[in-house]
Amino acid sequence: MLSIFLDPPLQKINHPIAIKADVELYILRLDLMHPQINGNKWFKLKYNLLEAKATKITTILTFGGAYSNHIFATAVAGKLNNLQTIGIIRGEEHLPLNSTLQFAISQGMKLIYVDRKTYKQRNNIEFQNQLQEQLSQLGEIFIIPEGGSNLNGLKGCTEILSLVSNISKFSSICLACGTGTTLAGMALSLTSSQRIIGFPVLKGGEFLNTDISHILSNYQSSELLGNWQLVCNYHFGGYGKVTQELINFCDDFYERYHVPLDYVYTGKMMYGVIDLINQGFFHSERLLLIHTGGLRYSGMQLN
Repeated sequence: MLSIFLDPPLQKINHPIAIKADVELYILRLDLMHPQINGNKWFKLKYNLLEAKATKITTILTFGGAYSNHIFATAVAGKLNNLQTIGIIRGEEHLPLNSTLQFAISQGMKLIYVDRKTYKQRNNIEFQNQLQEQLSQLGEIFIIPEGGSNLNGLKGCTEILSLVSNISKFSSICLACGTGTTLAGMALSLTSSQRIIGFPVLKGGEFLNTDISHILSNYQSSELLGNWQLVCNYHFGGYGKVTQELINFCDDFYERYHVPLDYVYTGKMMYGVIDLINQGFFHSERLLLIHTGGLRYSGMQLN
């Protein structure tokens, strides 16, 4: 497995609202680990790629939308590890291709477009078997679910907090959530006195409570963890949607701290954290915020 990653720095954020509430903020800059496979994407891909190599499978297939960070990362990870890659893309092909799909093709990824109704079957075994049969000329195919959201992905995410040498000094860890896999993996690696708080970026993200509990129960047979919770009211209208208020917040944050925030994931989490501090949800404690990458994204919709 090719090792080309930098250690992510831990950056202190001296935000006036946090200072007033006696809250110390630090952000783990996973976005700086690699120029293309950054954030939480590598952790969710790592053990999937290792399993594919261990079983002598040389073709990876995965799923994503037209602006998917996961598609982007899988394409380059496959090339760097001498694996063929196939991306099943939700929706019709639109030319010219956006930068995400252009990049995926430049890395050797084969793109297959399916309509949205068909795409909903992506986790169905029969549909996956049909894909295997359709692409049988490529030999056996290793399928990674959308976003790397399987037990291999979860296992990789248990390693994120090991990158912080003094992790025990943080009482709470905060991050944005898409599928909840990263939160679940990190919840497994907390100390008994810590909690992790997820900020779903999808409207109606309460369903992730069930999904996260399910993936944790599949990973371990012991009693479910009670060290995590979701805060679901900072989605700004839904996945890929933003408001001018969020854009202004992210722009101001960059001006103050030189930390770029994407509008889809980390920007929403950061806005939520600052707002919760202002409401008194956090007080006199030390928080670790996870920058999960996603800075290429340009497909958001302004509400």
